[in-house]
Amino acid sequence: MGSARLYAAVAAGGFRRYATYRVATAAGVFTNTVFGLILVYTYLALWDERPHLGGYDQAQAVTYVWLGQALFATLAIQGGGFEIELMERIRTGEVAVDLYRPADLQAWWLASDLGRALFQLLGRGVLPFVFGALFFPTALPLDPVTWLAFAVTIALAMVVSYGIRFLVALSGFWLMDGTGAVQVLMVTGMFFSGMALPLNAFPRPLGDIVTLLPWSALLQTPADVLLGRTDPWPAFAFQAGWAVVLLAVGRLVQGAATRRVVVQGG
Repeated sequence: MGSARLYAAVAAGGFRRYATYRVATAAGVFTNTVFGLILVYTYLALWDERPHLGGYDQAQAVTYVWLGQALFATLAIQGGGFEIELMERIRTGEVAVDLYRPADLQAWWLASDLGRALFQLLGRGVLPFVFGALFFPTALPLDPVTWLAFAVTIALAMVVSYGIRFLVALSGFWLMDGTGAVQVLMVTGMFFSGMALPLNAFPRPLGDIVTLLPWSALLQTPADVLLGRTDPWPAFAFQAGWAVVLLAVGRLVQGAATRRVVVQGG
């Protein structure tokens, strides 16, 4: 119970921390709305030429765009969450303070990142999504059970996203400069999550491969559940499986890193 209260407090702290950046949040809402408009009109032109590309009609494609904008910052698809801060703490040696805390390093940052993600969803993700639903034809479900299943996929996607970025952050124990790892994170996040184009629109066999990767659990899986293109339970299993694998690998890498006791600059 004590640990649960501790991590709940850390998550609440992560939420409050990002809630203080009101101007940045407003700018993010504006940016996601503008990029959403650009992508929507690009998709509409593409779907005019290729109707039912990837199995989507135009309304589903438009819904996919606005969902992507809602989840872009929520899931830190191109980075921008805790990983930069953790890598800097590793570089300067301040991570030693984290390791001395009466809390697990992985769980601490997970709780903090979940708080951040929840704020980004509510503070930055909802408004562009509502804007898109009001001004463009969308394919939103009427069944509340579908919305509940969609909410579960978002929660699981948050954990998968954290698992990917925690591994990137831990690379700082071995790298003098984590810039390259962060740039790889940005590229893979944009391409493999389906942020640029739905993964089911990729040509085979590439499309079949990328849908099996963990990035697919970030955007493509929640979108397929929301649009009724897949049964929720296999989607939950896919996301939960990757969450377990990534957290387990993160635990192993964390153990190796702390045993190595290499703190850049410390």
